[in-house]
Amino acid sequence: MNVSIQAGAPATVGSLANATGGIKPGSFVDTDIDQQLFQFNSDDTPLMNLMLRAKRVKVNSPEVDHYMIDEPKSTLTTVSDTNANQVQVNLPLLPGEQNLPREYTTLLVKGVDGYDSDGKTPTPGRPLMLFVVGHDAGTGNPVVKAVNGVKASPEDETSTVPPIPAGSKIVMLANSLYETQKEVDPDLIVPQPTRIYLQKRGMNQVVSDYFDSQRKRIPFAKAVVAEQAIANFKVRGNRTLWAGRAGKFQVSVPRLGMQYVYTTEGLRWQFKRELQHTGGWTVEKIIALAKMFFTGEDVPKTALLLAGKDLLEQIQCIDYSKHPEIHISTKTNSVGWTVTNFHTVFGDIEIKREPTLDRLGWSHSGALIGEDRLVHYVYSAEHSFEDRMTGHEATRSGILIWDALALKGSCHIWIDGEGEEGTGGDRRLMLWDSKDAPEGVSGTVYYLVSPCPAISSAALNGTMWVYENDEWKENTGEITV
Repeated sequence: MNVSIQAGAPATVGSLANATGGIKPGSFVDTDIDQQLFQFNSDDTPLMNLMLRAKRVKVNSPEVDHYMIDEPKSTLTTVSDTNANQVQVNLPLLPGEQNLPREYTTLLVKGVDGYDSDGKTPTPGRPLMLFVVGHDAGTGNPVVKAVNGVKASPEDETSTVPPIPAGSKIVMLANSLYETQKEVDPDLIVPQPTRIYLQKRGMNQVVSDYFDSQRKRIPFAKAVVAEQAIANFKVRGNRTLWAGRAGKFQVSVPRLGMQYVYTTEGLRWQFKRELQHTGGWTVEKIIALAKMFFTGEDVPKTALLLAGKDLLEQIQCIDYSKHPEIHISTKTNSVGWTVTNFHTVFGDIEIKREPTLDRLGWSHSGALIGEDRLVHYVYSAEHSFEDRMTGHEATRSGILIWDALALKGSCHIWIDGEGEEGTGGDRRLMLWDSKDAPEGVSGTVYYLVSPCPAISSAALNGTMWVYENDEWKENTGEITV
């Protein structure tokens, strides 16, 4: 196109448009476009990125029996008082714990003093140790004798078992064999599986030949359209990984009959420990959270807190001036994200915003996850396809994936800041930072951030208490809410 402009004439949009034959000035300039709009941002789908990095397990069925707890149980809890001063007693345990201590196992009873070698002098602070001699046929409880119990005479070889109160914590130690023994009962490990359904997800994109052949003022190439479709596919999939509910049902497919559809269980409903949080966050509460996470039966290598925007704001606004020993820093973690690192003596908590929680209405909540405690079950690996549509001048391309994400171990904690009910019913875990005992709290387990003498003289910080049967009891067992 030849353009003739007089020398010295201003080079403006209007004058140049007139020189080209009167094209309207608004059509002379090509509109700009935000290229970032079409770039898929991995920070938008953190949970899906964690899944892709998790331990990958290839399965041969869309239904999987998943064993969540992979750490052995180390402590037991008595459910009632034992008979006093008998040579052998039945140790009253929960039905699920009765068979864990096998014959010849030694047990340490926390909170119950043993006796010196003469069998008459208590040894404060040195616990009673028991020896399992068998199991009671009627109750199923282990039958135990005392190693360092009460003796009628210092020369006696056998001692009697002193009273063991209900709620006592029993620590399982190694077995102790007689001199020629080589056979022992195998450890009874009978994990309870959870049925996990793998969900088949797909994305299709259809591009007509006419669309692909046109020269466009804004360059929507096939790659740009596909990138935006994939981004939408992954964002919706990320929401499913958080909040989907397990299901299995049939649908009628034309010419193919009935076929099954599976929906997977979101991570939100897989947590066995839920912290119901109210009020503001403090340094003491964050440290208590780290203690619960890193000092349980299952100890992970790392702690990653995926937080909603309001929970993230509350943590960011904590007053750290009274705790100069606390180190808050920004770093790039092993996933490649820029995270806020909260250093405690128990371990570091890496904090990152999870936008999906905001979209799901959980902006005050978050998930404390052990990154190395995730399992990615795959029935069909993610694959793409592209083929011509029969009877149409168009190409169909897409992605198919058949998988599920599951929690492994018992370290993970869901922090509920929305005031929702626990997924397991009315039993909840809460942080308590007051000298006064809470009221109207039947069934709630309280983790004490500071001593609470109104509950008990033994209610020290770091202990857990529950109000049941009109009295406060220390909670020493697992927290399942």
